[in-house]
Amino acid sequence: MLSLILKRILSTFVVMAVVAVFVFGMLHFSPGDPAAIIAGDLATNEDIERIREKLGLNRPLHEQFVRWTSNVLVGDLGTSIFSDLPVSNLIAQRIEPTVALTLTTMIFSVCIAVPIGIVAAWRSGSLLDRAVMGFAVFGFSMPVFVFAYILIWIFAAKLKLLPVMGYTSIFDDPVQFFRGIIMPTIALGVTYIALIARITRASMLEAINQDYIRTAHAKGLAIAPILFRHALRNASVPIVTTIGIGIALLIGGVVVTESVFAIPGLGRLTVDAILRRDYPVIQGVILIFSGVYVLINLAIDIFYTVLDPRIRY
Repeated sequence: MLSLILKRILSTFVVMAVVAVFVFGMLHFSPGDPAAIIAGDLATNEDIERIREKLGLNRPLHEQFVRWTSNVLVGDLGTSIFSDLPVSNLIAQRIEPTVALTLTTMIFSVCIAVPIGIVAAWRSGSLLDRAVMGFAVFGFSMPVFVFAYILIWIFAAKLKLLPVMGYTSIFDDPVQFFRGIIMPTIALGVTYIALIARITRASMLEAINQDYIRTAHAKGLAIAPILFRHALRNASVPIVTTIGIGIALLIGGVVVTESVFAIPGLGRLTVDAILRRDYPVIQGVILIFSGVYVLINLAIDIFYTVLDPRIRY
């Protein structure tokens, strides 16, 4: 077990090194002069040179990479070109809304998707099963921003039950926090629910048809222990894998969802940085998102051995 964990941690360092090279190259190997692109069409040569000096683009490439990597390792992600604030400070100011939206979406999605996937597998071929699969197709087909605007039109514009946009910290006003996070969570979670529900149904169908399930039925066990204690445990590896892979969907969806609902999180920060061509902020946010995704997948890989002790990498 210990050797497995160490091996996975070492591979994580390799992946993050590749990500760091990609993030560094995003600025330096993109077409055109990065300093001229950042400065804009009306910039003078002095403005371009000032930006080049500020970003260290006038130094040799290997020296730039060593300097940038050294700064990243100590938590220095650079300085924003437009706000002149440290990128790490900007991320720290915006991280709470994104974490809150991601966590509520994950909890909501898993609590909905896994049970309906199990029930659909148990009642395979029934009207309930077809309804769940129809919802899964709908969830995958409906873009996040379209569903978000539908929710706003119904619950905010027509019924006036929920706020249209904005974010309130749970530490300031828990009631207003939950009122404001409901629609973004549902809009972002529909695709995630559809993905997890389909995989749960497929994995449970395979587990239900195994001999040990027939034996449990023959012994007279109730359906709930059979489904949740025996079948679900043996079908859990693909489900957990899907939940981990789905984090990428959430990261991409957060950018759109925060823009629609005007939530001041990392997704909104990314959009603003792209529009302003603020490369240090873009690099910092991509590095943070990538690091979180890699760490979550590392945790899932390690969790596999808890779910199924036979798994050895």
